[in-house]
Amino acid sequence: MTVARIPHGSALASHVTARRHPVIHIDPTAIADPRHAGRGALSLALMAARNRTLAALNAIDSVEGTQPLPAAAHDVDPPIWIAGHVAWYQEYWIARNVQRQRGPAADATHPRLASVEPGADAWFDPRRADRPGRWALGLPPAAQVRRYLEDTLEVTLELLGATAEDDAALHVYRAALMHEEAHLESFADAAQALGLRVELFEEPPLRSPREPILMPATRWRMGREPGPGFVAGLEKWAHEVRVPEFEIDAQPVRWAQYVEFVEDGGYDEPRWWSPEGLAWKDRLGRRVPRHVDQMRQGVLQWRFGRLVRVPLGRPVTHVTLHEAEAWCRWAGRRLPTEVEWEAAAHQASSRGWRWGEVREWTATALRPYPGHEPDLDAELAPPGFGDRQAQRGASPATPPALRDPRRRFGQRPEADHRFVGFRSCAP
Repeated sequence: MTVARIPHGSALASHVTARRHPVIHIDPTAIADPRHAGRGALSLALMAARNRTLAALNAIDSVEGTQPLPAAAHDVDPPIWIAGHVAWYQEYWIARNVQRQRGPAADATHPRLASVEPGADAWFDPRRADRPGRWALGLPPAAQVRRYLEDTLEVTLELLGATAEDDAALHVYRAALMHEEAHLESFADAAQALGLRVELFEEPPLRSPREPILMPATRWRMGREPGPGFVAGLEKWAHEVRVPEFEIDAQPVRWAQYVEFVEDGGYDEPRWWSPEGLAWKDRLGRRVPRHVDQMRQGVLQWRFGRLVRVPLGRPVTHVTLHEAEAWCRWAGRRLPTEVEWEAAAHQASSRGWRWGEVREWTATALRPYPGHEPDLDAELAPPGFGDRQAQRGASPATPPALRDPRRRFGQRPEADHRFVGFRSCAP
């Protein structure tokens, strides 16, 4: 099999140095499922993801530093750290990992080879500093990180070309690809939190609301079956869950619905809030969702450094679990459980079900599935069982490779830095 690679001195992006050729444009939607991709498809997908990482870094770097750093920056990573960490992760698990051919069976603690970037571990290993601490690391300039992104990908593609065409050998390459795809969404989160004037995705078209959907009782099989391909630890393994009949919104809650809650004094009425939510709200003095400037005569919200009027038909974004639960109590509704969300996503698409406009909170605490096996990189990124709430779905910032209704992730209840909203169920 021929594996596409970037030859020495060729280009990922023409803006890096004059010796580079023009950027290689690859449509990410045209690439096969990365969880099962072979060497050829993986090579293309890795190049496509790296192109988009470079494009995001360049867009953000062109405006970074033009505005004061908001206090909210503590809950996002510095964009330069995101880019460098993507390169570091790929190098750490592939070029520096002498056990890479063993895949999930490798010893994750085995000593690594040296990095091509001497400062990489100090800057980009997530174990070295927590999120607030990364702002004080003295990170390298963007040009140096671009070179690191190029050099690490070039070595990755060379190694991939000589890799066996089997699941174990390809595991670390698939994992690195999924990791980079996920961090492409992190760039959008950071740009929004920092108020940077960049546009990293397009809003989907407005659509008319649909009536709630009544779902019959069922036995739903959650998680993924053992077999070929890459499976994230949070999705291991398949198990059956009994689901009683339930009614669920066809789409996430819209601003028109949330405005009614605010105008009815929702943020002032303690009975709508959990004790934890009430403490969070009072501590921050929160009166409206994050980034919202005002909610009289429409919604004015800061979007990538610009104050814009948001159509009331758009879904609510940047809300915490506390706010989602408070709205549900006020409306006489409840959040869906993880299994309800997933069953509806698979079974109700022909009945008006819509998703992909925002990530969505669920009523389920993030817990391991029966038979759970941790990811190879669990030491670097613990799943957060015990202190996080499960989210499902995708936002416009989510790359196509990650738009999967079985994909699950978790956030702390007070997290509102992502493009997250919610839908509701009948009580």
